[in-house]
Amino acid sequence: MAKEFGRNARVSSQIQKELSLIFQRDIDDPKLGFVTINEVVVTKDLAVAKVYVTVLNVNDEGKRANVKLLNELAPVIRHQLAKRMRLRHISELRFYYDDSFDTGMRVAELLSDVVKHNLD
Repeated sequence: MAKEFGRNARVSSQIQKELSLIFQRDIDDPKLGFVTINEVVVTKDLAVAKVYVTVLNVNDEGKRANVKLLNELAPVIRHQLAKRMRLRHISELRFYYDDSFDTGMRVAELLSDVVKHNLD
């Protein structure tokens, strides 16, 4: 019988919660913008965690710079994560920018333009 909510899904969820707390309390880098963790996907063997983030109120260059900085800070963040989680091995963290928020905002803007155009 297959589990509906497997181990890697539980670990992904816990990593996401702990990372959000780490960003709120422990990471004090002025170069880092307002980072939101959208999703964490962990491989089956729990070796790698892909962390999808959104950075608010920055341009495209700032988004790339923030993701680069997060990947540079990954060992420090991983160390903080290891202190908080009860796992023998902590996944290697890889940060990626999630553009779904930007896409959603663009679609909402286009829809509001269409509605506004139809009302005129």
